[in-house]
Order: sequence, then structure tokens, then C-alpha cells
Amino acid sequence: MRALTCFKAYDIRGKLGEDLDESIAYDIAAAIAEIRQPAEVVLGRDSRESSEALLEALARGFMDHGVDVLDIGMCGTEEVYFATDHLQADLGIEVTASHNPIDYNGMKIVAKGARPLDPLTEMEAIKARAENRGFTQAAQKGVRRVENPRAEYAAKLVSFINPAKLRPLKILVNAGNGTAGPSFDAIEAALKAAGAPLEFIKLDHAPDPSFPNGIPNPILPENQPRTAEAVRRHGADFGVAWDGDFDRCFFFDAEGAFIDGYYIVGLLAKQALAHQPGAAIIHDPRLIWDTRELVEQAGGKAIQSRVGHSFIKALMRKTDAVYGGEVSAHHYFRDFMYCDSGMIPWLLIAELVSTSGTGLGELVSARATRFPTSGEQNFVIKDPDAALARIEHELGPEAIEISYADGLSLDFGHWRISVRPSGTEPLVRLNIESRGDRGLVEDKLASLTALLESVAG
Repeated sequence: MRALTCFKAYDIRGKLGEDLDESIAYDIAAAIAEIRQPAEVVLGRDSRESSEALLEALARGFMDHGVDVLDIGMCGTEEVYFATDHLQADLGIEVTASHNPIDYNGMKIVAKGARPLDPLTEMEAIKARAENRGFTQAAQKGVRRVENPRAEYAAKLVSFINPAKLRPLKILVNAGNGTAGPSFDAIEAALKAAGAPLEFIKLDHAPDPSFPNGIPNPILPENQPRTAEAVRRHGADFGVAWDGDFDRCFFFDAEGAFIDGYYIVGLLAKQALAHQPGAAIIHDPRLIWDTRELVEQAGGKAIQSRVGHSFIKALMRKTDAVYGGEVSAHHYFRDFMYCDSGMIPWLLIAELVSTSGTGLGELVSARATRFPTSGEQNFVIKDPDAALARIEHELGPEAIEISYADGLSLDFGHWRISVRPSGTEPLVRLNIESRGDRGLVEDKLASLTALLESVAG
């Protein structure tokens, strides 16, 4: 038996050669084949140099144990979600490390209908079986065939908007040399066929496993100036940048200012409720006031979930929520198998900017003034529990409400914080928001930073 360290809270992820390699990928496939006994499995991969070899190992593991493989090649994670449902496969796996360093890789797994696997039961069972090894190959091996449902995927995404409502817009798109470029091109073709009057400026569009402009992770401040400058240089109406497997998208206004994902959640929730009055909207616990106020004003029902795609998707299915959003720029849609997409949001924002006659910056500025935030701050801390306990000890007596639903949340009436351990990285994540007081947010950020740094030693 060997212990597998690549199984994380929401998916499989780890450092190559230490946590994950081709042998481990083979065993994961064999374990899935034995436990779940799928007939067909969709496999896709991102643009990383190691992803093709890991996909090949998965394919061997499945076929050796009697499972047919539907190979959709290089694609985004959401294309695996779509293909799993569209091709009626029993399982789908995207080989990807998303925004992690170049020497990392991983897998995102869904069941039939693109349903996420339960991390505490289904994923744990796969982990335990893969650790024990000792598999018996099937007498009848599986077969492999290449599938390419990208045109159908693009058509599905375009169906989320009415192309006739779009006005001429210039949009800067930055694929970060990740996986987004070819998939975006298919969506662009579908939009042109529908008569959409959009012009696109493409930056770092071609997939390149060396990531010459850095790992595609636009949420990092040091990665934002490249997109921002291009938006200003080309006079774009707004900009969009994706992470490596494009399950997250990030926005920049016409001035090149980065827009916090928190405010995009509010915009998309309000837009969804305009079409589905009274529907449920799922949000995460990190920042909540803006989303809850907009949902209430639009006549919807705001429901809080734990952070993480598996938890949000499960709650969306349970409540039949029309939309779910995380401040980390994951956006989930009922009509997309309750899955997250990094492409649907920018289509909806293009429609919103077109129909409102208002720039994206103007759409969010009033909300950012009403509920200013610290942005998510990350701290490397060996003992996250000690950090949370220290914050509760120091600040808890002043709070009017304390929640342990996901980490620690403290509400002081005019400001609140959320502090929680990351589910995928050795980090403690801090978010602060207030009711209209930017200076208060900055003061509290300074004091909490000092406190957390003292815990970190």
C-alpha cells in the first residue's frame, strides 16, 4: 500500500514526481473502473506538457480494466463537463492543474450528467482502492475513440444569450497561453454565425505549455497589468482573462481596472433573476452582503454554501438554484448541468453591457462603494486552526454573530470577516467587507494581517 497525497478537498492535485505521476494516474483509473464500473469515460486535458502523458496513463488504466475511453483531447474543464453529459458517458475526467505552478498537475472528476463526486464518500473510496492497488485486468479490454463535441458545446453556450440584443463591442480576451484559445475560437464562430456584432482582441491566445507570460492565474495582482494595459491600448469596452483550464474568468473595465469577482456574482445573480423570478441563488460565505442585498431586491432567495465546487453543485441541485457564484470567480449555471463555466459569464456580461447602455465599470462602481472589501488575502500558516482560534479569541467578544459553517465568520454589524483554510493549498484565506467604509476595511486589514503574521511566526 502507498499513501496518495494528491487527493484534495475538491479534486486531485499535486506536485509531479512527488504526489502524482503516470503510475498513480493508472491506479486511479483502475480503482474507478473497479469501484464504479463505468462503461464509457470522457477524458480531456489542459495544455500543460505533462497532461498528455497523464491522460494516456488514465486511458490505459481504464481500457485495461474493460472501460471504453472517449478522448476529447485538449480542452477546458467545462468541456469535459459538457461532453460527459452530451455523450451520455458514465464519468468524465479533465487532466489539469488549473492555476497551480508549472510542476504540478491534477484531475477533476465528474459522474454521469456531470455530477460531482462526493469528496467524503466517493472520492475517498477511489483513494483507498488506488492506494491498495492489486488490480485484475479485464478479459475484454476497452476501446478508445476520439470525439469532438466542441461545436455543440459552443452552441450551448451561445444559447445563454440573445445575440440580437448585442451591440457592437470591442472585447479584449487573454487566454494566458492556457487552454482557452481554441475553445474561444469555436464560441466566436458560433457568435458570428448568429450575427453578433462583437470584435475581439486576442492576447496570449495560443496554448503554450511553457507559459511564457507566467502561469495563467489572473487573480494575482502581479498578473493583472498585462491585461489591463492591453484593454487601455486597444480601447476595449472591457477585458476578460482566464486561468489555465478556463473554469474561472476575470473582468477588467474599460479603464483597465480589475473587477473583484464578488461584484460579478451580484451582477449575474440579478441578471439570472430577471429571467427566473423567485429562483434560488447560491453564494459562498467569504463575502455576502452585496449578493444578498441584490438577490433580495430582485425577489430571489439567497442560500449560503460551503466554498468549493462539489459543495456548491450539490446544493444547487438540491435547491434547483438557477445560478451560483463564488468570489474566487467560479460561476455555476443550472442550465449548464449545474456546473461552473468561465465562458458563460463573459457572454452574459456582454449582453448586460449591451442592453443597459452602461459600461462595466459603472455597473459595479456603486456596489463597490456600498460594500468595499479587502480582496482575498492569503497567508502561509502551518497551523490554520491556531490562527482561527486566535482571531476568535481576540475579536469574538465584539461580534454580534459567529459562524463556523466554513472556517470562521465574524459579523460586527458594520463590518465582517471570513477566515478559512484553503481546501487545495497550504494557505489561510482572509476576506473583509464593510458597509460603505473603505477606511475601516483598510484599518482592519492592517491589524488582522499583523495578527495572522504573528501566528505564522
